[in-house]
Amino acid sequence: MNALTIAPPTDRNVTTTTTAARVTEAVKTYGSAGNAVHALAGVTARFASGRFTAIMGPSGSGKSTLMHCLAGLDTLTSGKVHIGDTDISSLDDRELTELRRDRIGFVFQAFNLVPTLTAQENIVLPSRLAGRRVDRQWFDHVIDTVGLAPRLKHRPSELSGGQQQRVAVARALVARPQLIFADEPTGNLDSQSGSEVLSFMRFAVREFGQTIVMVTHDPVAASYADRAVFLADGRIVADIDEPTPDSVLNQMRTIGG
Repeated sequence: MNALTIAPPTDRNVTTTTTAARVTEAVKTYGSAGNAVHALAGVTARFASGRFTAIMGPSGSGKSTLMHCLAGLDTLTSGKVHIGDTDISSLDDRELTELRRDRIGFVFQAFNLVPTLTAQENIVLPSRLAGRRVDRQWFDHVIDTVGLAPRLKHRPSELSGGQQQRVAVARALVARPQLIFADEPTGNLDSQSGSEVLSFMRFAVREFGQTIVMVTHDPVAASYADRAVFLADGRIVADIDEPTPDSVLNQMRTIGG
């Protein structure tokens, strides 16, 4: 089945009992004394395995800070972050680097592809750098699903924005991470390309059992998720299952987003 034909999901009966990531009393403070800014003010949340979660909120709400701390790209002032059963605050720099390399995938708004490498070379690059053999059968399955087979020998400059982002998502999936973090993955795409990328991400959750946590400001993007978590002023203020564009927009209006 080609993921690019999938509409926003209506069948979301997902049962899961394991936790891919969680934060407990997460506080992140920038500055000190009278100049302190509390980007996170005691956030506790659980992100279940095999689920697609959108993190939303107005500018300055703490949504990107939460994702960066969950992913080990930033550290908390206080509180705990666990990836699976691993308390990442207990890891040294080498161990944290290995955890991000082996268990976490990233998809960014700016694609972050190496311009001199082909699409295929970009997709397998993290595995090559980690010294891991690429599972060819799995690689072919991902490529067939995302519809990139005819473009594998093309460099990023020869691909559309939507194709570049599909390369970035495929790169994250081929490494089979425990968890994928996506930061505004459709922010640089037109609506059709964005829909294609979101459909693929949703397909990866439904058919591959992937876990994705996505920061977005877009109610339509959030409607592809199983769950939407809303932040305001560094705190979780709402948490809804099976979000729709309308329910997300109404919630954002309520919190001033």
